[in-house]
Amino acid sequence: MKLYFNVDYSTKVGERLQLLINEEGAVSQTHPMFYEENGLWKGEVDYFSKSISYQYQLVDDRGNILREEFVPHRLNFPHNYKEFIIFDHWNNKNFPENYLNNKILHNKLNVFKPEKISVLKKHSHLFRIEAPIYNPNWEIALFGSTASLGNWDYEKAIHLSQTDFGIWEASVEIPENEFIQYKYCLYDKQTGKIIDVENGENRFALANNSKDVLQIISDHYFKFKLYQMYHDAGVAVPIFSLRTDDGFGVGEFSDLKKLADWANETSLGIIQILPINDTTANYTWTDSYPYAAVSVYALHPQYISLENLDFPLPENLISEYEIEKSELNSLALIDYEKMISGKWKYLKAVFNEDKDKIYKDRNFKKFIKDNESWLVPYAAFCVLRDKYKTPNFNEWKTHKKYIPGKIAPFFTPKSKDYDASMLHAWVQYQLHKQLKEAVDYMHDLGISIKGDLPIGIYRYSVEAWTEPELFGMDFQAGAPPDQFTELGQNWEFPTYNWEAMKADDYKWWKNRFKALEQYFDAMRIDHILGFFRIWRMPISATQGILGYFYPAVPVTLEEFNAWHIPFNFDRYCKPFINDDILWKYFGENREKAFEFITSNQDGTYSFKEEFNTQRKLSDFFKKNPRGPIEEQLISLCANVLFLIEERNGQVVYHPRFNVYHTDSYQYLSDWEKKTIYDLYHDYFFKRQDHLWYEKAMEKLPVILNATKMLICGEDLGLVPDCVPVVMDELAIVALKVQRMPSDNIPFYNPKNAGYLNVVTASSHDSSTLRQWWKENSSLTQQYFNQQLVQYGKAPDELDAHLAEIIMKQHLYNNAMLAIFPIQEFFATDKDLTNSEMNNERINNPAVFPHYWRYRIHLRLEDLKHRTDFNKKISDWVRDSGRL
Repeated sequence: MKLYFNVDYSTKVGERLQLLINEEGAVSQTHPMFYEENGLWKGEVDYFSKSISYQYQLVDDRGNILREEFVPHRLNFPHNYKEFIIFDHWNNKNFPENYLNNKILHNKLNVFKPEKISVLKKHSHLFRIEAPIYNPNWEIALFGSTASLGNWDYEKAIHLSQTDFGIWEASVEIPENEFIQYKYCLYDKQTGKIIDVENGENRFALANNSKDVLQIISDHYFKFKLYQMYHDAGVAVPIFSLRTDDGFGVGEFSDLKKLADWANETSLGIIQILPINDTTANYTWTDSYPYAAVSVYALHPQYISLENLDFPLPENLISEYEIEKSELNSLALIDYEKMISGKWKYLKAVFNEDKDKIYKDRNFKKFIKDNESWLVPYAAFCVLRDKYKTPNFNEWKTHKKYIPGKIAPFFTPKSKDYDASMLHAWVQYQLHKQLKEAVDYMHDLGISIKGDLPIGIYRYSVEAWTEPELFGMDFQAGAPPDQFTELGQNWEFPTYNWEAMKADDYKWWKNRFKALEQYFDAMRIDHILGFFRIWRMPISATQGILGYFYPAVPVTLEEFNAWHIPFNFDRYCKPFINDDILWKYFGENREKAFEFITSNQDGTYSFKEEFNTQRKLSDFFKKNPRGPIEEQLISLCANVLFLIEERNGQVVYHPRFNVYHTDSYQYLSDWEKKTIYDLYHDYFFKRQDHLWYEKAMEKLPVILNATKMLICGEDLGLVPDCVPVVMDELAIVALKVQRMPSDNIPFYNPKNAGYLNVVTASSHDSSTLRQWWKENSSLTQQYFNQQLVQYGKAPDELDAHLAEIIMKQHLYNNAMLAIFPIQEFFATDKDLTNSEMNNERINNPAVFPHYWRYRIHLRLEDLKHRTDFNKKISDWVRDSGRL
């Protein structure tokens, strides 16, 4: 079988195209292509299969790949032809057919059945276009300039068949020996008419006079108008925040069904949640932090419904259970510790009561087998964590180092740890069943679910125990200072060893996405900037301010010399302390600081060896409290100009964030101040961009091509110029929060949103709109007049009318998604607002650790029956075209 490939691509001198054919289970084959004229490249291949997957690559004269398609082409060949001429286009990841053909489309078209087409021997052309269409009443049709294509007559348009999700095909005979012009159009099955023609200029095809060759016109892409593309509105709410009659003081997976019922009433098509992985480290309220999972696979037991287990509660516990349930459900906020201890008490009771039946359950056995790679180490980790009362495996008496052969016996019946291991496995099985059932229910309603992928892993997690080589265990990840906190954030997570992950083609990440794809249609990647660079701190630091970007192009001693900076290690890299600084930090308490510092006999001071890092001080103060001076001493440790990094046996340097705000900087000469200021700006705003672009493009395409989920990236904070470039190139939907603009403007205007955006008024890390309204009256006044275009003085509180204006600003724009925290929906109705406004905040990033305990104040059962409110929301959504 002969394949003749044709593709238009403009190259420079010394560049050429080549064709890479991917064969499952075999080594990919590379074939040269040859330039003809006017940007046309051709290639000829002998091929012996009825389907093909291939990609084009741009290479230099040495064969180095300069650019390649991230998304492969796929074609099927009819059996009655032996030769095919293929006319192609370079396939960009950000073509609509690539990012729109995702799990949301599959969910919306959940009754989709592929159609077959008949390619007859007399047919000369096969037209193929990838056009994911979210309106089930629409089809793709084709008409053109020849008589066989209808002579541009709508009534004679040729209807294409959807042979797979978003793939439309039709084979036709075009006997005319003339240049062909054509366009694709939309046909509405309900009206039986062509309703619109695609944008742009006419498409072109060549005549085909050969009886034995089929010409395949593989088009990219349907030139959608914005209104024809997928738009949706949704609600963001943590599952733990849901309130129903069936819960146990916390939201559960089963409650998603009632939330979906409400979403259906309000025409909301997507539900966004926070991470749902198990965070059980100490069984205390600190485990409520959803971004510190002890396993990236295991689900959190707090979300299990005790009333929907495969086996009922023992009768002697039912009365006790009902009393506890009633008490916990009556609380305004979650009592994490009572809730989780109660759930485990009843889970153990059910498991012990029906253990024999559970062990014989074939589906449970299959679940263990299917998930063995992560489930066995997770269950063993849980048993050891509970046995030694800590998740810190370095403190365990046994199994400090993970050895698979020594863990496997935990799942053998003769082991003393067998029952405990099986309990954790069975709880995971029940959680999986309950979540899958809830998701299937949502999908039956046509509602999609968007998950949340934390950027980091917990330092004492299963993954850190089993695969420490994949992580930088000697470092901590966090974020630089921002509007939430002047000292930055220290999440205390280890960093990633990207080189080790690259060595096996990012298998760890691919497996993680595969696990999430069982449940989710879309995914928010938390802090997507971490794929470009991470804010890294040494273990010796406790505050984020002592971090630096990694990877980064650092400052070397040679560069200090080139800038004529008189580098002195002690002066630049150690805390600078003199008498004025002592008075500023400690005032009349400065004498107490001398327990920790020593005089250098020249008017300056240094920390004593045993107290010369934030971590040393923090550890000392835990056992030996010193009152108010503790915080000042820890902050004084950060009074440095440059941070050090050891790299390949050499010491390199990174300017401390906001170096010009340090007290150390104020005591430099004017010349040093200016030069260090210039070096700082070069380091942070110029030299890193290309490096970070390369690092992101090295890993993100490989990882994201492994999933069919729609990917959104949380790109807030200090965003380098390369980030929006990469996100656009890879079609990652960007987040736009009105009061957190990335540009130097007071507010982001949702009407300026591009299509690949999700717009929102608030996030789980921010105050709610009602709280924010009262935080800064001058800022609120500016927002009231400029953004909401209202006259006069802003009211003291955000009323329902203003909340409605804000909501509509976010609905009526071009953004693909408009997703609102559920609290903002309540704010649009004075009868539904929570009287305890401050109970509605989910997280405060400036406070770590923070107690994540928000619960909606209304039961979902009642919310569904708020007919007028629900109709109002539904009307807004429908009027804005978000269906």
